[in-house]
Amino acid sequence: MIGAIVLILFLFVINQGLYSSFSKKHKWFSKKLMNTLYLYHLFFFGVYYTYALFNNSDSKLYYTRPQYGYSWLEYFGTSTTFIDFMTWPFINVLGFSYEMMMVLFAWFGYIGFVYAYLFFRENIPIKINVFKGFDFLTLILFLPNMHFWTASLGKGAPIFMSLMMFAYAIKDPKKRWGILIAASIITYYIRPHVFLFVAAGTVLGYMTGKEKIAFWKKILVYVGMIGSLIMVQDTILGMAGLNESEDLVEGFDQFSTERGAELAKSGSGVDMADYPLPVKLFTFWFRPLFFDAPGVLGLIVSAENLIYLLLFFKILKRDFIKFLKKSPITVKMSLTTFFLASLAMAFVMSNLGIIMRQKSMVMYFLFFVIYYYLAQKKYDRIMLLRQKRKKLNNRLVME
Repeated sequence: MIGAIVLILFLFVINQGLYSSFSKKHKWFSKKLMNTLYLYHLFFFGVYYTYALFNNSDSKLYYTRPQYGYSWLEYFGTSTTFIDFMTWPFINVLGFSYEMMMVLFAWFGYIGFVYAYLFFRENIPIKINVFKGFDFLTLILFLPNMHFWTASLGKGAPIFMSLMMFAYAIKDPKKRWGILIAASIITYYIRPHVFLFVAAGTVLGYMTGKEKIAFWKKILVYVGMIGSLIMVQDTILGMAGLNESEDLVEGFDQFSTERGAELAKSGSGVDMADYPLPVKLFTFWFRPLFFDAPGVLGLIVSAENLIYLLLFFKILKRDFIKFLKKSPITVKMSLTTFFLASLAMAFVMSNLGIIMRQKSMVMYFLFFVIYYYLAQKKYDRIMLLRQKRKKLNNRLVME
């Protein structure tokens, strides 16, 4: 445990260097907020670590499995194997203990929140309050379920980090190409199918976004993303056992049925096989709620899901479709990524515990769309008010 404490302090110092770098690029960057968020995230590291001591946790397997291999490269691969690849040098070369690995991956999750902050704040400079006085951005940065599932050794922390890095980098890919490539590689090797959704969302965003982008830049993005998908299509299809399927639709339907039945065997399983699509999506996005919460953790998550639901209601307006048509690349990319990922996982997930963990990857994309929509409405109201005042002042001058 002493090693974990030393690592926490060392990473705190590393954070200060990162903050200074971001502050030079973005004058609005708040070191105080990020330091508070770091301490908050460490609290959930402590919560998860305590939980793992008394319950079955994949983090223990992620720590022990890399110790059985003879070489680092034998662990290079996708999905779970890539996490073993990431942990191998820290465990076998640097001698990290289980607690130190938990701290390291919790830090990866925290970096995801830093990039989420950058992504939101850079694209949406307008402050929005919800629920009678809560700052929208602060609220979503401190949602407990998001921190719980990104504060431990496993897939959750690095995949969240890579997705938020990607979202931040796509704003200016020419200057942030290094971050973009690193984020793409990490996303692909941990969850190839999620990389598919992100790539599809990016291409659609560049095709339909309101920004005027040079034709060569669009071509570069199209070729890069589509070319990447062609190169890795066998791996993505192989994750669902569809690489040799002659009918992808039928193959995915069979896979989702078998996978859903397997996950439903758990005590927190829900039989979603016969649910209509809207109910499947509702279950993935907003359940468990208080009536079906699995245990104490489920009750806490239910309260957070209620916040998700109330925020979602804010875009159920007539003008939302009109907003989408005129929205920028980042909004359309976020919505496409969120919806495609939700659609795929809603067919597969039949376990509330798994759902709570998996949706933490993509919910921030929905939050971004909601936040941007509310900010756009506020901006339009401000501009309309200014126009009215200007007309009134012109009349008074003329009189």
